[in-house]
Amino acid sequence: MAMQHVATVAFAFGLLGNIVSFITFLAPLPTFCGICKRKSTEGFQSIPYVVSLLSAMLLLYYGLLKKDTLLITINGIGCVIETVYVAAYLIYASKNARMTTLKLFLSMNVLGYGAVLSTTFFLSKGANRSRILGWICMTFSLGVFAAPLCILRKVVKTKSVEFMPITLSSFLTLSAIVWFFYGFLRKDYFIAVPNVLGFALGVVQMVLYAIYRKNAQKVVVEPDLQPQETREEIIHVEKLSAAVCQELKPVLAAQLKDVLKDGVGEDDQIVEMASKAI
Repeated sequence: MAMQHVATVAFAFGLLGNIVSFITFLAPLPTFCGICKRKSTEGFQSIPYVVSLLSAMLLLYYGLLKKDTLLITINGIGCVIETVYVAAYLIYASKNARMTTLKLFLSMNVLGYGAVLSTTFFLSKGANRSRILGWICMTFSLGVFAAPLCILRKVVKTKSVEFMPITLSSFLTLSAIVWFFYGFLRKDYFIAVPNVLGFALGVVQMVLYAIYRKNAQKVVVEPDLQPQETREEIIHVEKLSAAVCQELKPVLAAQLKDVLKDGVGEDDQIVEMASKAI
C-alpha cells in the first residue's frame, strides 16, 4: 500500500515536471522573438540551446530504454523546440557565431550523439546499457544547468543582465526541484542527482539578476546618445550649407555673366539658364 502511494506521488511529480519543463522549453521564446524582430543574435550565446538539445536527445533515448512515458513525452517535445531555437540562431547569427554554432552542433549533436547511440546499442545489453546511458545523461544534464555559466561571466563583467533571461533561470530552478523529487521517489538517481546542482546554479543566477537588474536600462539607453548628437550636428551643417548657398547665388550669377558677356546670344541664354539654376 505504501509502495503504491509512493508511485502515485512520483507520477504526480513527473506530471508536474512535464508541465514545468514544457514551460521551461518555451521560456526563451521572447528572446528569440526579439532576435527574429531585430534579425540579429547580438550578444546572446547558442551554447545553452545546443547543450539542451543534446540533453533532451539523450534523455529521450534513456526514457525509451527505461520505458518511462513521462520522460519520453517531455524530452520528445524538447527535442523539437530546441531544434527550432538552434535553427533560428543559425539564421540570424553573424558569420563567426554561425560557424561556431555549426561546429558545436555537428560535434555534439551529430557525432557525439551518434557515438553514444552506437556504443550503447552494440556494446552493451539490458540493465547495463541503461546504466551506462544513465551516467552519460547525468553528465549532460549537469551540462545543461552549467551552460548558462558562460553568460554569468558576461553579467558580472558588464554589470548588466540584458543577456541573461530571468524567465529561463526561474523555470530551470523550479524544474530542478520537481524532477529531483521525481527521481528520488522512483529511486532513479541518474535523474535526481543532477537537479541538485541545477537548483544551486539557478539560485546563483537569480541572485545575480537581483544585483544587476537595475543596470539593464543603462546599457540600452547609453548607445542612443551618440546617434542623437550626430543627427543634431547633421541638421546644423545642413542649415549652414543652405545659408552659404543663399549668399553665393548672386555672386556666382554675376561672375558667370561677366565671363560670358562678350559671347553670342546663345551664350546669353546659357547665362540666364545658369542663373536660374543657381
